Amino acid sequence: MLRCGNFQLSLERPQIMGIVNLTPDSFSGDGLANDTARAIAHAWRQIEAGADMIDLGAESSRPGATPTSLDEELARLLPVLESLSGCPVPISVDTYKPEVMRAALAHGASMINDIYALRRPGAIAAVAGSDCAICLMHMQGEPLTMQKNPVYHDDVVREVEEFLCGRVDEVIAAGIARDRLVLDPGFGFGKTLEDNLAMLARLGETGCYGLPILAGISRKSMLGAITGRTVADRLAASVAAAVLAAAHGARILRVHDVAETRDAIAVWQAVESARH
Repeated sequence: MLRCGNFQLSLERPQIMGIVNLTPDSFSGDGLANDTARAIAHAWRQIEAGADMIDLGAESSRPGATPTSLDEELARLLPVLESLSGCPVPISVDTYKPEVMRAALAHGASMINDIYALRRPGAIAAVAGSDCAICLMHMQGEPLTMQKNPVYHDDVVREVEEFLCGRVDEVIAAGIARDRLVLDPGFGFGKTLEDNLAMLARLGETGCYGLPILAGISRKSMLGAITGRTVADRLAASVAAAVLAAAHGARILRVHDVAETRDAIAVWQAVESARH
């Protein structure tokens, strides 16, 4: 069970997290910056399609992305978050800025999804006193330069695991309960195609202490490298990757295509149930 603000999420089956990008430069081409009405409508469509939670991101973290100012991130995020505050599923906010974390929690967010894993000054303090869930992600470097020449000394899976366990130890020592934590190995965040494939094949090894793993592979460049497809044509590859991630232990799947992913997971679960 994951404590997620006012929600308690059962992780007996993989949870589908629908992505709502509030940026103008999303790698997936679905950015809805400065179009609050469309962003809200998109979130509701994902909920109706079966999303168990929604992830709002108002700053792009795609490879090569430049930072967004605090004021701009809040201006994109808060109107959408406020409108969704009464929706029936938890709202996650994808941010690394402590100021945005505090504002998001004050406006009804149930989860903070941090690509820096609460390493920024003030980030732990921003969430420690709440009951929100927290996703700690591995990233080598920072978005602007992370894909220029990612290198791991020995075993990428082991290095990711060691990093995440270290972050878990620090946040637990700061008073954050274990049942609030989710771990994300960070597909595409400072990793080569070979690194990403190794992590997917050994996904269960990237976590620690039995904490749930979130996998975000939807539409990413690793799928383009495998299939030769453009971002707009990666639906089949994204769904396949989500099923593989679930089969290898992911309990939250962060996706663009909610209905298709949910159906595929339902088929996989039915087959697994028949096997057992």
